Amino acid sequence: MNNKVLDCIALTIAIIGAVNWGLIGFFSFDLVALIFGNMTWISRIIYALVGLSGLYLLTFYMYAGGTERNGN
Repeated sequence: MNNKVLDCIALTIAIIGAVNWGLIGFFSFDLVALIFGNMTWISRIIYALVGLSGLYLLTFYMYAGGTERNGN
């Protein structure tokens, strides 16, 4: 799998998770729970994907200093 595709998928999932956490923080409104139910297996998978995406995106700090990644 191309790293750019994986990077875009992980970033999109992390942004969706960040928007959901913003809604929870500002309005006490959990969009994932509203759509998929409170802690159903689907919502748990979504929360897990958001967490895994965040962990994957931690690797971006290695490139924050301006070092280019191989494979452009």
